[in-house]
Amino acid sequence: MMSAVALIFLLAGLPAASLAPAMAQTAPPAQQANAVSPDAIKQREQELEAAREEQRKAAELQKKLKADMAAIGQDRAKLNQQLIDIATQVRGIETRIGETEGRLRPLDAREQEVRATLDSRRTEIIEVLAALQRAGRRTPPALLVRPEDALQSLRTAMLLGAVVPELRGRAEKLAADLGELVNLRKRIANERDLLAQDRDKLKDDQIRLAALIDERQRKQSAIEKDMETEGTRAVNLSRQVDSLQGLITKMEQDLKSAAKAAATASLQGAPAAPGGKPNLGALKDPARLSPAIAFASAKGLFSLPVNGRKIRDFGGSDGSGGVEKGISLTTRAGAQVTTPCDGWVVYAGPFRSYGQLLILNAGGGYHVLIAGMERISVNIGQFVLTGEPVATMGTTSQVASILATTASQPVLYVEFRKDGTPIDSGPWWATHEGEKVRG
Repeated sequence: MMSAVALIFLLAGLPAASLAPAMAQTAPPAQQANAVSPDAIKQREQELEAAREEQRKAAELQKKLKADMAAIGQDRAKLNQQLIDIATQVRGIETRIGETEGRLRPLDAREQEVRATLDSRRTEIIEVLAALQRAGRRTPPALLVRPEDALQSLRTAMLLGAVVPELRGRAEKLAADLGELVNLRKRIANERDLLAQDRDKLKDDQIRLAALIDERQRKQSAIEKDMETEGTRAVNLSRQVDSLQGLITKMEQDLKSAAKAAATASLQGAPAAPGGKPNLGALKDPARLSPAIAFASAKGLFSLPVNGRKIRDFGGSDGSGGVEKGISLTTRAGAQVTTPCDGWVVYAGPFRSYGQLLILNAGGGYHVLIAGMERISVNIGQFVLTGEPVATMGTTSQVASILATTASQPVLYVEFRKDGTPIDSGPWWATHEGEKVRG
């Protein structure tokens, strides 16, 4: 039978290295090797089964993706709606993962505190367990390795009066600590299960989204035969200017696809809001080719382009003696970036210290600039809808002005302009989930 000392160390998950040599001496080396072998085989079998399950899921997903693409066919509205729906799901799962991770941090920290407390009270624990064994009425079962079993054994012993009165207070405190440890382990296990499920779902949705984006861009390229040439020319033209406004002007004057997009924005503009209230129903048309809502009428309705935490605001210090012209958000690595509004892409590519930069002409003299992504998935001249996926974040900051403070974390920079002048985007962002416009 295992000693009280060995028992409690194993129960609480505490170090008991000193017990290992004595236990090892009780079995010959060959016998020890044979004891390990079945576990190793079982682990290999489990890994193999997990790999087979992953392959099966991947094959099923590919089959479903092909069926989805076939169902969409040439229907642009269906493709747009699927893109927006899946992008919304991805961002929703990203939010849940962030919330779960936030709940896990204090739980993990508290578990470590409780374990440290138990570890620091070794002498007291030994005395309580030794007294429990000497009482003889309820000897702790052999080979228990879980705090749950230790707690049950201790509670039963106290209930039957197997703990001497002078040790009862300490036994109750030990039971309380073990009880908290058990509850923490359960909560942590539940949260980790949720986290694993959401990560699996996120992975599947990201694969679906990537396939839909590829299909969208394939169709876009078929319409605009010279798309690749235009993209290369855009990057070359961007090297001739030093400012964001200079870039916008250069694109909308000298680049055919961007000039066409700007001209369309100027001609079509956006529908006026009757009675000053935007028609949110117009956002439900995924086949639209111009903004559903006038930009000026959409205050308080936009979702931020990415899930994240704001670290710099419009008008604040930029850290180098200047003033911020936009907002900066820290994000998760690989986070999905969506459009806050309808608009035409007038630039998509690298620019100066901004990393990858996307510029949308939203009509009515408004431009939306989004920078700091690792990859952009739309082309110049393309019309994009509110909530449509347009880019993904990398693993580190791409914006030079942010590198000094948060180099290890992805940062998205967002700037609104009206007739070439940066404006405060604050009034346009929704403050509550229910107020956000959806495509």
